[in-house]
Amino acid sequence: MKNNKIGKVLKKEIVSVFRDKKSLAMMLIIPLIIPLIIIGMSALFDAQMSEDAGDNYNKIGFSYELSAKEQEILTSLNIETTVDTEDNLKEKINNDEVYLYITKNENKYTLNYNMSSDKGGYASSLANNYLSIYKEYLQTEKLSSNNINPTDILNIIEIKETDLNTESYFANYIISYAFMFILMAITVSATYPATDSTAGEKERGTLETLLTFPIKSRDIIIGKLLGVTTSSIVTGVLSLILALLSFQFINNTYSIYESIPVTMSIPAILISIIIIIMYSLFISGLSIAIASMSKTFKEAQSALTPLTFLAMFPGMIAFMVGIPTTTLYSIIPFLNFSMIFSDTSAGNINIINIALMITSTIIYIVVVIWYIIKEYKSEKVLFGK
Repeated sequence: MKNNKIGKVLKKEIVSVFRDKKSLAMMLIIPLIIPLIIIGMSALFDAQMSEDAGDNYNKIGFSYELSAKEQEILTSLNIETTVDTEDNLKEKINNDEVYLYITKNENKYTLNYNMSSDKGGYASSLANNYLSIYKEYLQTEKLSSNNINPTDILNIIEIKETDLNTESYFANYIISYAFMFILMAITVSATYPATDSTAGEKERGTLETLLTFPIKSRDIIIGKLLGVTTSSIVTGVLSLILALLSFQFINNTYSIYESIPVTMSIPAILISIIIIIMYSLFISGLSIAIASMSKTFKEAQSALTPLTFLAMFPGMIAFMVGIPTTTLYSIIPFLNFSMIFSDTSAGNINIINIALMITSTIIYIVVVIWYIIKEYKSEKVLFGK
């Protein structure tokens, strides 16, 4: 009988959500922002990585005359050369006419540039590349003139590099930030129906009518909580699906993901769904608790605004600083959801931390429900008296 009463309240809340255009927009349209963020950030990263420094910072000055061979090497490297006096070259650096100039004293070459500038740093890479090629040419000429095979001397050892890193910074960045925005989408999706079903009904006078029915406050609260949670879970799962589809798109579109694509394993996806469900319950209960204390819809919206920031910033800071997940962090609200997701998506599935996150969240939800039920028995909270 009690479950039937909760079910009736739940049905009423779900119908209200799907009938209300704003609630429906929050639930279904906000997830569409996730692909735009993922694709936009990927396009930005790809543009930065594919940007050819040689085409943008290739203006290098020389305070000495260049030989025909030097000019040939510089042309092959697409380096724009300026030959002038050192004083004039210093002035040209200040005016961004050149980004670096080279001085020569016998066999000593000096690179002169602003080391705190990105432009100078890119130009120095080009200059070093040029000097390495020119140095090898001079060595080859010297050895050949002495009847020595340059290959036997210059290639006496072979150097090969192997990248042992199995993770991509860009892939980890995109996955982590995508999930933070998923949490934000869930939060936004929860706050509107939570506000409407509490402060909104209070303002319209329908909440007082509902309480005249033979239904306990506890059943009303649980029904409302499950209704808001259902809306939040739909938003979270839809956002996750769109994120996974976006990962597939950016893997096939942007070169930065060629070696290490953006992927999530099946266990990571399943755990992500668990996190979405637990977070939806938590944020829905918290939203109802805060909105219940407000007299009007607008007042409740203002009170709930900070939740959107709390959904993102703890996890964002933890990711940027590189804080490892611990048993303590696994029970801290907001922070634990993002950190456990980051670990899971990286392949580090810690059952203990996941269990602590679930257990602590359930405890928080029980406390929140108890608080809401207690407050709903207060006439001051219900009717603003």
